[in-house]
Amino acid sequence: MSMTEITAARITDAVERLYVDACLHLPEPVKKRLYDFGNPYIIENFEKNGIIPLCQDTGLAAVYLEIGQDVHITGSIQSAVDEGVRRAVKAGYLRASIVSDPLRRENTGDNTPALVYMDMVPGNTLKITVAPRGFGCENKARVSMLAPADGLEGVKRFVLETARLAVPDACPPVMIGVGIGASFDRVAYLSKKAVLRMEPNPDPYYAALEQELYDQVKKFSIGVNIIQAPTHIAGLPCAVSVGCHSLRYASEVLQ
Repeated sequence: MSMTEITAARITDAVERLYVDACLHLPEPVKKRLYDFGNPYIIENFEKNGIIPLCQDTGLAAVYLEIGQDVHITGSIQSAVDEGVRRAVKAGYLRASIVSDPLRRENTGDNTPALVYMDMVPGNTLKITVAPRGFGCENKARVSMLAPADGLEGVKRFVLETARLAVPDACPPVMIGVGIGASFDRVAYLSKKAVLRMEPNPDPYYAALEQELYDQVKKFSIGVNIIQAPTHIAGLPCAVSVGCHSLRYASEVLQ
């Protein structure tokens, strides 16, 4: 397979397009989940939109890069992504919500820097997903370092407890993303990726667990998604992230 060269400028352009699009339009899979949930007010809101952001909190820009191992990127990835976010805030009239320091609280004025997550994958393409993370949801995320003895029942208790605590402040109906395994830092990442996955887990065991959990929260949820990973024999990390009914993301593949 030949090497693909992708310039930083192309990443900037893509991030700008995707960030504005994600803030203005719900993805079709999310629309379908909301139709199935049956709240007419939410459906009316997104059907009439397309000019102003779906939510005033246009979020912390989480940018997921799936980088093919045969891709060569010229230039700084972080700088390219940040410039795309900066342009999108201006072009889409998006709210600037990022402070440069967590305690001194000075607003950067352009929603930068973005959070950039990178995974290496086979191939010669670069997939970019921009997912604005509003903090009504982000503030309700939780991580628990369960003991192996807590087992399946411990995971289910933690997920359901977190989901019910999140609902009052996370603009239901919510999407619930669950990470299980890996490590303290990685399991949180898995749970955030799970929020964006719109199909059942490919492992029938976890697909059945998703359905079991969803059956207990479907009064206020449009789905439960799980991503699992290998972990240490002495641990059972578990994390839960939440996405509100304005579950925003947009993707593009560069090649």
